[in-house]
Amino acid sequence: MTSQIQRIHFDLIGGIAGDMFVASLADALPDLGKEVLETMNGFSQTSKGRLQYLGHHDGVLKGLRFDAAEHPHQHDHDHHHGDHHKHVDYQRICKILQESNFKPSVVQHALNLFSLLAQAEAHVHGIEVDKVTFHEVGAWDSIMDFCVAAHFIDTVGSIDWTFSALPLGGGTVKTAHGVLPIPAPATAILMQGMPVIDDGIQGERVTPTGATIIKYLRSISKKPDSSSLCISQTGNGFGSKKLPSISNVLRCLVFSSEDSATQEDLINIITFEIDDQTSEELAIGIESLRQHPGVIEVYQLPLFGKKGRMFTQLQILVKQESLAEVCELCFVETSTLGLRIVESSRKILKRSSVNLGEFKTRVKLAERPGGEKSAKAEIDDISAISTGSSQRISNKLHLEQQALKKDA
Repeated sequence: MTSQIQRIHFDLIGGIAGDMFVASLADALPDLGKEVLETMNGFSQTSKGRLQYLGHHDGVLKGLRFDAAEHPHQHDHDHHHGDHHKHVDYQRICKILQESNFKPSVVQHALNLFSLLAQAEAHVHGIEVDKVTFHEVGAWDSIMDFCVAAHFIDTVGSIDWTFSALPLGGGTVKTAHGVLPIPAPATAILMQGMPVIDDGIQGERVTPTGATIIKYLRSISKKPDSSSLCISQTGNGFGSKKLPSISNVLRCLVFSSEDSATQEDLINIITFEIDDQTSEELAIGIESLRQHPGVIEVYQLPLFGKKGRMFTQLQILVKQESLAEVCELCFVETSTLGLRIVESSRKILKRSSVNLGEFKTRVKLAERPGGEKSAKAEIDDISAISTGSSQRISNKLHLEQQALKKDA
C-alpha cells in the first residue's frame, strides 16, 4: 500500500501533538492505521489501557482523534506500588521498549524519539540524559503516542517528511515543574532551527511529543525518487482542546509518484571536437570511453569547419556521479584541449533486463505507455550463438518472445 508514497506533508493548522500526528496518518491511511493498532495488541503496556481511533467533527472539518485511555484501576495499582505512571525514568522506558515484541526497526524508531526528548530535558535541567525522569510525557498515553508513531514511521518507510511553519502559541502551561512559558523549555529546544509563525492564538500549540516527532522526521527525511508527484490521500488529526476561530487540527497530505511508464533523471553531455588525431587512435579512445560504467553513450559526428577543414565531434552522455572521472578520461584518450559540459534532463521508459537460454543471452524489457511491454535482445549476444542472418533473426525473435512471456 505504501510502496509508492514519496512524501507526506503536515499542515500545523492548530498545532501538533503525538496523538494528532497518529490520528492524521490513520485518517489518511486507514488500512495502515488499522494494521498499526493490531500490531500494538501484543505490547505488554497496551493491556493497561485502550487504544482507538474516534471519528470527530468540529463543525467545520471531519477527521479522527487518537484516544489512548489508561484504565483507572491500572493507575491506582501503579500508584499503590509507588510507581506513579506520570513519573517514569527514561532508562526504564528504554528497557520496556527493548524487551517488547516490536520489530527491531520499530524499537529503534521509538528509542530515537525518546532519546531526542530526553536530551532536550537533560539540557533544560542541567543533568545527564540517563538521569532524566519524564513527567507528563511519562504518562501512559504519551508513551503509546510515541510507540504508535514509531510503527507508522517504520511501515511507511524511507520518504520525504515535510511540515509547515510551527505555531508559537503563547501564555503559560502548568507542569510537574510548575508554571512554565509556552513553548515549554524542552519544546523550545526541540524547535530550534525550524520555521515558526505567530498567528496570535495563545495556548500550547506544539507539545513536547509533537516537537520531538518533527525533529526526528526532519533528520531522517529522504528526497522523493520522482519529481512527478500527486496528492493521493488526505487526513485530519484533531487535538482534544478547542481553539478560538480555527480548527485544532493537523492536516496530512500524502504524495505518491504518478503511475507513469516514464521516469525522469539528470545527466551530463560532454561535447568536443578533434582535428589532429588519426581515426585509428580516435577509435581506440572512443572504445575506452564507452567501457567506462558512467558513460551512457558516445556519439561520433563528422563536421566541416572553416576553410573546409574536416574534424570529428564527440558527444558523450554521462551519469552525473561519473562526470569528473569521464572528463579526465577524455583528456587521456583524445587530443582535445577543452570540453563543453551541459546538464540535461531526460525522460526514459521503465526498463529491466533478463538473461535467457543456455548462453545467458541478455534481453532488455521496456514498459511503454498504456501498459504494453517491448523486448530487445542484445545483438552481440545473438551473434555469438548464431551463424547467418536468418538464424540471428530467428534466435532474436524467439528470445524476445520468451522474455515477454516470462515477464507477463
